Amino acid sequence: MQNDLFSSIAPEMEKIADGVHYFRNYVDGDLFFEQIMEVARIIPFRHMVTPGGKRINVAGTSMGDAGWYSDRRGYRYEKSDPLSGKDWPPIPKNINHIISEAAAKAGYENFNADSCFINRYQPGVQLTQHQDQDEQDFSQPIVSVSLGVSAIFQLYGDIRGGTAYNIPLHHCDLLIFGGPARKYFHSVKKLKTDNHPLTGDKRYNLTFRKAF
Repeated sequence: MQNDLFSSIAPEMEKIADGVHYFRNYVDGDLFFEQIMEVARIIPFRHMVTPGGKRINVAGTSMGDAGWYSDRRGYRYEKSDPLSGKDWPPIPKNINHIISEAAAKAGYENFNADSCFINRYQPGVQLTQHQDQDEQDFSQPIVSVSLGVSAIFQLYGDIRGGTAYNIPLHHCDLLIFGGPARKYFHSVKKLKTDNHPLTGDKRYNLTFRKAF
């Protein structure tokens, strides 16, 4: 992949905009993917619905002290899986350390994620423009890890619509948005049909957050 070819000369962290930091090929993909599979074994991926009853195209599950959830009751964090009643699997300490270390490099010294929402993208699936605003403390960033098939992350401003800033995200990339960008609208363009040796035709995205 192109990001692999230039990883030896690219900076570890690139500041894309105020509050937006990009880490190229930063994480151990095997470690993170193994954890995703363990989480899915306990609480499988599922397509939730919006409060209006619309099926969400991107399948999701969670790990941590709380998991993000959506159904007819609304968008929220739950301490356990509403469907099975099981506690969400914990975020492993070694993974949380990697995330906290990256956040510190971007200027967020005390970030300690208590929730990680995991999305699974199939070919042709996109994530529509939205804000992440179900957390309690917006001074805390969101740390995103990408695995598998590459995708285009689109960052807008604090008002819906307009022209997006497109950020290509590849396997093992990490992206942080916080500060002035924390509540920016964002989306993911429709996933192209491709194949990755670890994930097949799928893309996985882990978003680490401070929910409470």
